[in-house]
Amino acid sequence: MSGEAAFIAALRAFATHPAARGLADDCAVLEVGGETLVLTHDMMVEGVHWLPGQDPANVAWKLVATNLSDLAAKGAEPIGVLLGYSLGADDLRFIDGLREVLEAFSVPLLGGDSVGGGAVQAHGLTAIGRATHRPVPSRSGARAGDGLWLTGEIGAAMLGFDAVRGGLDEHVGARAFARPVPLLAEGRALAPLVTAMMDVSDGLLLDASRIAAASKVTLAVKTAAVPLAQGVEATGRADEALRWGDDYELLFTLPAGTEPPVPAHRIGDVVHAGQFPVLLDGAPPDPSQPLGYLHGSSR
Repeated sequence: MSGEAAFIAALRAFATHPAARGLADDCAVLEVGGETLVLTHDMMVEGVHWLPGQDPANVAWKLVATNLSDLAAKGAEPIGVLLGYSLGADDLRFIDGLREVLEAFSVPLLGGDSVGGGAVQAHGLTAIGRATHRPVPSRSGARAGDGLWLTGEIGAAMLGFDAVRGGLDEHVGARAFARPVPLLAEGRALAPLVTAMMDVSDGLLLDASRIAAASKVTLAVKTAAVPLAQGVEATGRADEALRWGDDYELLFTLPAGTEPPVPAHRIGDVVHAGQFPVLLDGAPPDPSQPLGYLHGSSR
């Protein structure tokens, strides 16, 4: 077995509860009494998701925000979070950031666990939400004829990563990388209308391919329609921005003639399934480059 995809494929053999959604979605969706709960868990590892020496307060913010972004993709209202924390050199600074992000999004800390002793820190967070619309949006509802939409610009985190790595924490993109903002209100507004939705975490093209695979369609992206953060084109990195990730915008499909209730950009169309899950201006993406960030690889 090698890589995340193979690992998840092996888990699918026994992750058969309907709430698991075949391990092919951003969240589990669990019916409990008259409520529909939305649950997600993400991990972050030093040297993979944040750089050594980064402000622990920013690490805490990103850990919470990325999990809340998964809830946003389901149109869910956060109920609370559970923290798994690896003790380090500046735990109080992490707590400062954790308090800040939880207060910013009015989310309570419900509990968790902490451990010590590791040379490299790794943290996990479980976010619990309440569905605001049923059925809860998934990746699998896109149909040929739908429009493909994106809530905002991509590429800022890519530039911000380079800035943080170079010690330029005041760079305009550094905040996009270190402190992403989950689009909770936008997700709730979109949930009753979308045919499919997910957040862009691992790269626009890779996440588009995931919607395409789940929905058994092809997503035809028009590169000129994709909004890019300031500085991306000037540095000649437009194609890289389509693949880099950490954008945390919402990627969604809407039936023909339906306009989104939030600011968004139509970046393409859903077409009948072809040989490739994603097309760029009518052609398959460059096969020599990965579609996005694959766990087990490096930036």
